Amino acid sequence: MANLSILWADDEIDLLAPHLSFLESKGYRTTPVNNGLEALQRAADEDFDLVLLDENMPGLSGLETLSRLKEIKPLMPVIMVTKSEEELLMEEAIGSKIADYLIKPVHPKQLLSAILKVTDQKRLVARKTNEAYRDDFGELGMSMSDQLDAAQWAELYQRLVRWELDLEESGDEGMKEVFAMQKAEANRLFVRFIKKNYASWFAGTLNTKGMAIPAKQPQSVQGAPTLSHQLLQRKLLPILDQYPKVLLLLIDNFRLDQFRVIEPILGEFYRALEVETYYSILPTSTEYARNALFAGMPPAEIVRRYPDRWWSDQDEHSHNMHESFFLGEWLKRNGRNPAHGYQKITSLAQAKQSLENANGGLSQPLEVLVYNFVDMLSHARSEMNIIKELAEDEAAYRSITRSWFQHSPLLDYLQKAAARGYTLVLTTDHGMIKVQDPVRISGDREMSNNLRYKEGRNLQIQDDLVYTIQQPEQVQLPRKHLNSVYILAGSDQFFCYPNNFHQYASLYRDSFQHGGISLEECIVPLAVFRPREGV
Repeated sequence: MANLSILWADDEIDLLAPHLSFLESKGYRTTPVNNGLEALQRAADEDFDLVLLDENMPGLSGLETLSRLKEIKPLMPVIMVTKSEEELLMEEAIGSKIADYLIKPVHPKQLLSAILKVTDQKRLVARKTNEAYRDDFGELGMSMSDQLDAAQWAELYQRLVRWELDLEESGDEGMKEVFAMQKAEANRLFVRFIKKNYASWFAGTLNTKGMAIPAKQPQSVQGAPTLSHQLLQRKLLPILDQYPKVLLLLIDNFRLDQFRVIEPILGEFYRALEVETYYSILPTSTEYARNALFAGMPPAEIVRRYPDRWWSDQDEHSHNMHESFFLGEWLKRNGRNPAHGYQKITSLAQAKQSLENANGGLSQPLEVLVYNFVDMLSHARSEMNIIKELAEDEAAYRSITRSWFQHSPLLDYLQKAAARGYTLVLTTDHGMIKVQDPVRISGDREMSNNLRYKEGRNLQIQDDLVYTIQQPEQVQLPRKHLNSVYILAGSDQFFCYPNNFHQYASLYRDSFQHGGISLEECIVPLAVFRPREGV
């Protein structure tokens, strides 16, 4: 990149005149000095984009100069140039946060490559990323217009998440807008796919009365993905058979893109065996999806078998009081020891108290940890201005997630679990989406209050993207009343009542919600990790 200024400190700087001329010919402005003290003086008085620093100089050594440079200009990148390949020296230089290092003799093209890597890497990566996305844009669009099945939609969503993260790094706002439009179109088509196919995934699993057919193994319908109530049977059971100690971590309200930003942090002490996705059942809400997951059965079957343990509108805190019981019953049905550890974390204080004790609860062959922090954050966003400022968009939300995970007691707990040999199964019960489009809905007084789905009688709405489930038993959902129906918002919609419509539309627009149909809510991560050796 032309017009960048480079400070080059080397006690043999006169011998490097050809290199300096080469850099000048490429548009760089170079300032040569022949010792560390002069380099420090020039760095203090002038602004440089980069320092080339010889390691072996008389007087003030390269490493000593580096240390003082970091005090003067901590953000200024430094490339160390050395004759030595001694491992200890390299470790010390890298530990001092050098941007790169070169071994003498240095070829001019090698030098130019290192400078470009340090000073122009972001622009070069952004250009390459944008070019690659342009090449893939048409193929993605054609893929979305095909008749995709559930597995292909999951694969497409994973591709979209990869592009979203790559384009975020590029910083190209125009390209990010193009991607946002393509992702929105993908969500609209995904809603159509769900409306057309969701009921068929339950075909053959119901008897004539609409009840689930008892089976030791979860029924498999051709083309149907693994759903919430099938997850433990299909995914966890084989892991319990293979490994003596398993930790099941469920982070509530956790999307695939959020998983991707914490995955490298986990990689410090866990290695991934498998990273895939599964489908949350509808509605994509905690009371339905999580209860179904731990019970190993759909909501209608839970209500039939355990009517006294299903949630009640009269007690909003009882929606998920019986997860550990459901899990124990599932273990017994599958011939396993029902004893297991179970913790649900709903606050930072509880996390510190529960997870930072001597054992952290890690004593059973199966430990289950439900972590509600992300869910609390997403709901709080609608009511707390500070959260609105911090989580303005998906990129900011991912950043908050990464920062929280890096500094949470949960990370210490997972490191402790790795040290004790626990295989980690990380998943969620559903995701969430940033809502933009308010839709009017009306119904009776007992209509549920979730912004993304409604269950009740006499529901009135007209919109092509909503999914109306007139016969809930066909998808194994319970009815509160004989003529109750479910209506689910699609894409980025959210429901508002006609009364005070504009007030509530303004309040909840741009908030993150769940319960409806979108790629972000329905297709969620499932990852299996083994501890790294020596953790």
